[in-house]
Amino acid sequence: MPSISHMLWLDTQAEEAAEFYVSIFPDASILSVSHGPDGSVFTVEFELQGKRYTALNGGPLFTFTEAFSIFVTVDGQDEVDYYWNALTADGGEESRCGWLKDKYGVSWQIIPKQLGEALGNSDPAVSTYAMSAMMKMSKIIVSDLLPR
Repeated sequence: MPSISHMLWLDTQAEEAAEFYVSIFPDASILSVSHGPDGSVFTVEFELQGKRYTALNGGPLFTFTEAFSIFVTVDGQDEVDYYWNALTADGGEESRCGWLKDKYGVSWQIIPKQLGEALGNSDPAVSTYAMSAMMKMSKIIVSDLLPR
């Protein structure tokens, strides 16, 4: 059976990026590091929450876009704040509706499960309110998703 993982093409920061991500997420680890003929790091395999990634030092030819993002479902405002702050630290950029770019240009979505619950609420007034509230946010504020 095939296995599926994610490849992140970076310029020269594969090892630095992998160590950064592993420092943020529990149950994360560096699995292996491979070197090129000149002895420099070529790839770094790592795991976040059971998902495998390979960071590649591929040079400056390609960069990340929002067309690919890593979706992180969290529980409550404390977890939103933790991951949002960690991933935007040292040069990351906030975007809209729970999206951000980290300092390496990788797009992430930090989405509390409460957003999905509010958007899927059987009361159309609640789901409409939640959608409208989310559209005005950068970081999701859980307490602002439901009408008061």
